[in-house]
Amino acid sequence: MYSVAIVADLPMSRRHLERVASGAPGLRVVTVVGSVPLLDAVRRGHDVVIVELPRIDAAALRLVSRAAAHGRTLVAAAWNEPSDLLATVHAGAHGCISRPSDPGELAAALGVVARGGFYAGPQLAGQPRPVAAEGLAPRERETLVWIASGYTHSQIATRMGLSEATVNTYAKRLRAKLDARNKAELTRTAIELGLVPRGRPDTPAA
Repeated sequence: MYSVAIVADLPMSRRHLERVASGAPGLRVVTVVGSVPLLDAVRRGHDVVIVELPRIDAAALRLVSRAAAHGRTLVAAAWNEPSDLLATVHAGAHGCISRPSDPGELAAALGVVARGGFYAGPQLAGQPRPVAAEGLAPRERETLVWIASGYTHSQIATRMGLSEATVNTYAKRLRAKLDARNKAELTRTAIELGLVPRGRPDTPAA
């Protein structure tokens, strides 16, 4: 079971988020608070932290960074600018959905983030401005999608029908070509390229 913390200032929002998360398979709500400072006082880690914010601004991004210290963070907010999504990911978020969110989408997003993937809501998937992807071979691009979806190199090898050593080579090339030091930076770049799927896919995004 994945442990979930809920952070929302409105009691109605907390009840809604707790009801959806509690009904999702494999998730267990262990903390429900009204603010990130109250979450700081809990002094325990969580697999997933969902934070509901009225808007994305400098103060909100600081709260996202604080929440990310407690677990993989899913942010529910109003998104006004294309740059909001990338700024939130850079602040430490592992998923972004619109506020309010459909219960089915919220449950799906929580599951993806809990299992190590990245989730961008359907309304947000087209927001980031793509950056140039010249120099990425089709298999490298495919590998990047799987990495951003939270799969291990062994799992990617199985899905792509390759050896793990080959996947390791692709990952190394991706880090060099995209100037990324680790998996988190590769994931952020995948968002910028518009390659991040809306959930954990059965087949990689094109």
